[in-house]
Amino acid sequence: MRTWYRPLVVFSGLMAVTALVSAVGLLVDDRVLLGAPIWLKPLKFSISFVAFGLSWAWLLSLPRRRPRFLGGTAWVIIAASVLEMVIIIGQVVRGKQSHFNTTTAFDAMLFSVMGATVAVLLLATLVLSVYIAARRLAPAAELLAIRFGMAISLLGMAVGILMTTASSGVEGITGAHSVGVVDGGPGLPLTGWSTTGGDLRAPHFIGMHALQLLPLLALAIRRRGERASIRIVWATSLGYLGLVVLTTWQALRGQPLFEPDWVTGTAFGVLAFGVALGVLSARNQPEVSAQPAEAERIPS
Repeated sequence: MRTWYRPLVVFSGLMAVTALVSAVGLLVDDRVLLGAPIWLKPLKFSISFVAFGLSWAWLLSLPRRRPRFLGGTAWVIIAASVLEMVIIIGQVVRGKQSHFNTTTAFDAMLFSVMGATVAVLLLATLVLSVYIAARRLAPAAELLAIRFGMAISLLGMAVGILMTTASSGVEGITGAHSVGVVDGGPGLPLTGWSTTGGDLRAPHFIGMHALQLLPLLALAIRRRGERASIRIVWATSLGYLGLVVLTTWQALRGQPLFEPDWVTGTAFGVLAFGVALGVLSARNQPEVSAQPAEAERIPS
């Protein structure tokens, strides 16, 4: 980690601190908002930002020569993320809903600022992704996983935009996590995802964390040989992309994540079968040791 981009490592450390503060808040503050402990939202956001920050700290360490604009873009991401967390925690302290809250002029202003930070975060992450994806900074299978991870992560972030268009059914609340039911109803443990209707937080979460899961998969299978690893990464990455699309479609149709209808269940079965077939086919590939794609790559 000594070679990782330090500002993002420090940012991740800061988010770990806010996660700890939020965890303490869960223990000492019994307030509930929308059916969940009020400190649960900043805890989930903090953990997510820790993973996001460390992932990009690693990715920005891969180029041997890092252009200045990459550092500037990373600082934009840090600033936008910190501002969003300040608003989320500030609203928790006030006992108010942060997302979609337009009940007062002040709350509406805060939500507008959050919307702007999300847009900036998405655009800045796209800039970094395009730069990293355009260069051969890792062995083929790992590079493929990085490219898919960045692309699917951006798609997962974009799913959040759909929440701003969902109907809340509540005056003064513009947008919703749930589809077909009002936010704050029965939900899954920890995540709070609705168990009575669709919930766009599921594909949002699944998509964003492709940035961590797919590169970790590539690292875990690197000893299988380059050709086999590439086949496995292709199969799992396409399957992961299909899962994000499928769960988004499921949520928009008002179905709880673990209570799909037969159409969604059949689509998931076909998707799982395709991934399994692709992974099993990799067994027939001759072993070829993975080598760095070019000298620009530096060890992680």
